[in-house]
Order: sequence, then C-alpha cells, then structure tokens
Amino acid sequence: MRRSIIALSISLGVAFSSPMHAEVWQSDVIAVTQSQLSPSYWLQQGASAKMLMTNAQIQAFNDKLIKENKYIVDPLSFQKSLSKAKLTSLINQASSVPKSPRFFTDGRQLTAKDFAKYQANLNINKVASTNLVRFGVVVKRTSLRTFPTWDRVLNSGLDHDLDRFQESGMFPGESVAVLHQSADKKWLLVRAYNYLAWTPAEDIAFADADKIKAYRDQENFLVITGAKVHTAYVPNDDARSEVQLDMGVRLPLVDNEQVPYLLNGQNTYASHIVQLPTRDENGQLAIKPAMISKTADVNIGYLAYTEQNLIKQGFKFLGERYGWGHDYNGRDCTGFVGEIYKSFGLLMPRNSGQQGSSEYGKNSRFDKNANEASKLSVVKNMAIGDLIYIPGHVMMYLGEHQGEPYVIHDVKGLGYNKGDGSFYSSALNGVSVTPLLPLRLSQETSYLDRVYNIKRIR
Repeated sequence: MRRSIIALSISLGVAFSSPMHAEVWQSDVIAVTQSQLSPSYWLQQGASAKMLMTNAQIQAFNDKLIKENKYIVDPLSFQKSLSKAKLTSLINQASSVPKSPRFFTDGRQLTAKDFAKYQANLNINKVASTNLVRFGVVVKRTSLRTFPTWDRVLNSGLDHDLDRFQESGMFPGESVAVLHQSADKKWLLVRAYNYLAWTPAEDIAFADADKIKAYRDQENFLVITGAKVHTAYVPNDDARSEVQLDMGVRLPLVDNEQVPYLLNGQNTYASHIVQLPTRDENGQLAIKPAMISKTADVNIGYLAYTEQNLIKQGFKFLGERYGWGHDYNGRDCTGFVGEIYKSFGLLMPRNSGQQGSSEYGKNSRFDKNANEASKLSVVKNMAIGDLIYIPGHVMMYLGEHQGEPYVIHDVKGLGYNKGDGSFYSSALNGVSVTPLLPLRLSQETSYLDRVYNIKRIR
C-alpha cells in the first residue's frame, strides 16, 4: 500500500497487458476484472450490515446541515418576500456572464449580443421594490440552468458533452422557492434545497408552503432505490403515465384504506400507490394517485444506512452514461454520490467543491504540501462509502483488492501511466469501477497528488 505511485502504475501496466484471473475479455481499464463489476464481489470483502446512522441521527444530520451549511436550505423556509436589491443580487448570482469564452455547438463564439439576449430574458427590469416569493413542487425530472434558455453552450475545448449552461437536475416531489419569472414566462428562478438556478415553468406546480410541507413530510412514504423507476402506464393522462423517478425520490403513499380495487382500469393489488405531484391547467399542485409495481426497486421508508447498502446502491448506476449537471438523463460525479446518499435520507451540497470544503462528516484534509505518505496512511484506513475529493471530482471507496484501494465513480476521463512509462489517455464517460492509485490527470500528476479531502459520513 505504501509503495510509490510510479511503481504501482508500472506493475498494473504489466497486469493490464496480460489476462487477469484467466478471464478472457478486452478492456483498457487497468486492474479491473469482470467479477469486480458485480456488487457481490465487494460485498464479500467484508462489507458490514451494521447500521451506520439511525433515521433519527440522519434527520439530526440534515437539520444541522440546513442550519449551518451555506449551500443547503429548506426551500419552504425561504423568506416570504425579497427586496429589489436582494432579488437582483440573486438573479445575478445565478446568471453571471462567464469570464472565459463560450461557444455554440457549431463552433461559433458567443458575443456580447448573444449574452445580452439571455440577460434580457432575466427580466430584471420587472423586479419590484418588494417581490413575493412563491412555492412549488417539481412534477417531473427537470433541469436547472444558468440562464433561462435551452441553448447548449460549450467551453473552448468544444466538448459537446459539457453544456456549460447546465447546472443540475431536480426530481418529482422536490419542493422549491420560486423567486422570479423570465421575460418570456417559460422559466422560473428557483431555490432548490441545494441550488439556485432557472428551471422550466411547466415542470413546477404552485401551492401554499404549508400545503407543500404537509405533503412532503408525511410519515408513510416510498423511496426510489433503483437507478430509475417508472409509474405504471395510464391511458390519456401523461402527468401520471410512465413518469420517471430517480434514486432518492421520496413520495408519500396513499393510505391503505383509501386505495381502491381499481385505479385507471388496473387492479391495485400488485402495486404501491403513491401520491404523485402533478400540475393542473392553472399551474397549481394537484396530487393524484399513481401506481408503481411491487417488483420495482423501491423501499417503504429510507434504506438502512449500511456499508452493504452503500455498495449495492452505487452499483445500480454502473455503466450509466456520464451526464454533466444531470444532463443526458443521467448524472455527474456529485449527482451520483448525492443520489446514493439520498436513498438513505442524507442530504448533500450539489457541487464537489461545496461537498469537499464543507465541515459535515469526519474530514481528513490535505494541503498542497501534504506528501504521499500522509495521504496513503489515510487511504489505507478508509471505510466503505468514504468520499474522496480532488478538484472537480468525487469518488466513493468500495474496498481493497490485493491491498490496493478501489473506487466507484461517475467519471469522464481515463488516464494512467503504462508499463513502459508512457501516458495513456482515453475516456470512461460513465459510472465505473477503477483502482484509485494508478489514476492520473497527466503523466506527471496522479489523482492521489490532487486529493484534498477524504470525508466519512457517520
């Protein structure tokens, strides 16, 4: 474990060039066998079924986070009105013009005129001296955007996978504070529990904050524990039919005594009946019963927070395409770990830098002068589910194989030094299992070199 990173890269380069465990398959991902792409492999390495935190402890954790962490809020506790100066500041905070050049997908650079169009749609000239805050519920998976537009905008590398106006995603049942509306009335500036950005107005249903809170906080609820689950098909009702629900979504259940024998022409006995938020013709919240098969990957209440469940939840995303800011109907590195932990009821800030810099959990921090030995001493004692932060990225620790640490993460690039010392660069572009120590950002810089925090949430 304490051997040098260079020696480890060389040894794994040799292993990569020959069959591993007599498995016949080809891959440019070093030191990973087919068997390691199954959760059972890692569960057999000693993952514990012991409860790491009780539901009460998790609730206390979230309450403390909302109270003390500047990146997390309860949207329903947002102030009821905003001054002109405060709302203008929030709009500019969400929609600042980037200092670096941006490009459309055809390669044309955005001009000041292009940004002026986006800024005009911010509708700042309609901000009043006092502005009432409204509240709403997300009715379908949706996006959070820098500006109120669907235009895809790239950085100078013209990487079409990275839409720089895409910030994050939201899911059915999430509550938001609605702060402002765009000039074209198609977008709303919302404060979600961990982000401030623009979302399509058609994906939000309005209601009184107290009504939303009563809906949100019901004690009898279903949690989506699969990567993606869908409600049952409903003829002539798109709001309830095959609605996608991602991991961590929490929906109240209809009380058993109120469940009819038939719903939408289908018998209910083989389904969970949830209270699905929908939007009526006036944009108001309408709660409708919806069916989710009892064979679906769901749980009554949150999952038990254990090492075994951390592994199982992570592997449910294995192979899903990387989606910057929840683009591509997927998620990025922080969305990946955030959704895993949400299935236990744990909240987190949105971005990796916000997570890594925050004080919640037990943190092992390293400054720029930290040497390899000091980092390896912490790495050697990691526990399953620990989160490893480098600038712009987060990984979740799975366990060890032959004394070497392995991680699962939603990652775009792939880089390592081969046995001959040359640097190999490719792509993973999805949720992947990899060894930690051979990973490199360049021939000279390893992931370990850039690790600045290892966080344990217990």
